[in-house]
Amino acid sequence: MDLNKYRAKSDTKINLSDFDTEYKGNKVDKEESVELLEYGKSRLTEIQDILFADNRYGVLIVFQAMDAAGKDGSIKHIMSGFNPQGVVIHSYKTPNSLELDHDYLWRHYIDLPKRGNITIFNRSHYENVLVTKVHPEYILKENIPGIRSVSDINDTFWENRYKQINRFEKNIYQNGTVILKFFLHLSKDEQKKRFLERIDTPEKNWKFSPADVHERSFWKEYKSAYEEAISKTSKDHAPWYIVPADNKWFTRFIITAVIYEHLSKLSISYPVVSEETKKELIAAREALMNEK
Repeated sequence: MDLNKYRAKSDTKINLSDFDTEYKGNKVDKEESVELLEYGKSRLTEIQDILFADNRYGVLIVFQAMDAAGKDGSIKHIMSGFNPQGVVIHSYKTPNSLELDHDYLWRHYIDLPKRGNITIFNRSHYENVLVTKVHPEYILKENIPGIRSVSDINDTFWENRYKQINRFEKNIYQNGTVILKFFLHLSKDEQKKRFLERIDTPEKNWKFSPADVHERSFWKEYKSAYEEAISKTSKDHAPWYIVPADNKWFTRFIITAVIYEHLSKLSISYPVVSEETKKELIAAREALMNEK
């Protein structure tokens, strides 16, 4: 399967209407995807072990989406293919007072992956050009010099933010962090269906908030914000993938395939021990074999 069809080209204006929200192909069905998904997860387990032993690269996986698009479920399935000791998940909510006393990238920078480890951002630094663009009044809480009212937040402000994010990602990439960004592309009709399911199913009531319906009323604004953010920040070293999200099984299949494709291309290997260490290993083996 050609995964490039889901990749947002670098420095290209993106229109989300050009991307499907559901799988319309015939190359794989749900049953086949389950088998392929299990195979992919087993291979990711092997790659993760080498990644940790090699200790040169960290991996950052970013998830962004409209509410109910399936971020949590996708992350859960990805996690099942990794050793949890080498994976950290960070879910970001409204910045607290400590975080607001720093620049908006600070809380994300301190959560970046260590070498040999994988970090997942469930929502991310992109909230600062998404929800804040739809609700620019949130920016005022950051106490940025020169920004005293919403009228001060102009096109130049947003262009600078995109540049700041690009510099941030280029810096961590050049220092050994693999960056993969996923936008789970959900249709408005499917979101409505999932919201109603959460309301009508007692076991899922906890997932729903009346605020979700309020934010849904800004659908066009969020669509525009995502298109601009993806267009400005999808780079060869930090690509965005726009993944159909109406079919959960296909979403998880594509995400796993993309991660596997990128990690399998890394120049990583198990460390080769020195001749002196080999002699020590032989001696240790002999000692163990000669135990009485």
